[in-house]
Amino acid sequence: MTGSSKIAIYGALAANLCIAAVKFIAASVTGSSAMISEGIHSTVDSGNSLLLLLGMKRSQRPPDRDHPFGHGKEIYFWALIVAILVFSLGGGMSVYEGITHLQHPVELRDPFWNYIVLGSSIIFEGASLVYAVKQFNKSRGSLGFWKELSMSKDPGLFAVIYEESAAIAGLLIALAGVFLGHYFQNPVYDAVASILIGLVLVTVAITMVKESKGLLVGESAKNEIVKGIYEMVNNEERVKTLYFPLTMHLAPNEILLALDVEFQKEMTVGELFTAINQLEDSIKLKFPSVKKIYIEAKNFGGRQEPWKQYPGE
Repeated sequence: MTGSSKIAIYGALAANLCIAAVKFIAASVTGSSAMISEGIHSTVDSGNSLLLLLGMKRSQRPPDRDHPFGHGKEIYFWALIVAILVFSLGGGMSVYEGITHLQHPVELRDPFWNYIVLGSSIIFEGASLVYAVKQFNKSRGSLGFWKELSMSKDPGLFAVIYEESAAIAGLLIALAGVFLGHYFQNPVYDAVASILIGLVLVTVAITMVKESKGLLVGESAKNEIVKGIYEMVNNEERVKTLYFPLTMHLAPNEILLALDVEFQKEMTVGELFTAINQLEDSIKLKFPSVKKIYIEAKNFGGRQEPWKQYPGE
């Protein structure tokens, strides 16, 4: 788990705690449904940050008898819980709040504090989002931003980016709802804004569930890493046949690698062990996230075409 992920989460937590308190105070003064939804949203985001920090801490526990590969995947479990909370508490309660205010409209009062709170919230949430994006850009590949984000293995960053993006979208919707409600003197706009905020949160939650589920059940390393390992080992002169690397993320920066290799037959046992150790050292040097390597020496009898036997292709 990277330190930048923790800093991004701590920044989001501090911002959300302050913003949530101010939003609820403004909602009590103005009676805005969208502002209540935004307060709920910031409260849920604060709790989510705490859960992600808990997941980070628990995922760093050392291996034990019951968990010989460590506890790295626990961060993925807590990321899934965060997604469920965004869906139920954030999205569900915002939609409910909006529907309630459609059925029982509340007269809108002075919107001045709503504008102050929403404007300052956009600044704080935007700063948190910009920092998280900068940290993510340091490690992302050459594909598009959203494509790389969907392939990210670090919930500490992608959860913050998704949540802060939803926060900015929700704040803009709330701002529009408050403005239109007072401009037309119609509280329906404010209630509809609350429902739209809920739908935004539901969409983000579903995306996060999909990402977390893939990592939790055992997602492969990025294709560029897998191919890089294949090419490195396959180009080794002592290797006669290489079947395709099997990888799985045990944590955001911890990959399990399994290789089936046929070495040249004229090698002695001592030379074979030396070759295996050198391969492991070379792989770990070029791909530091590969922490555990298992190489099984076999005699397959013929050189395979690159990627022909790769699962799923």
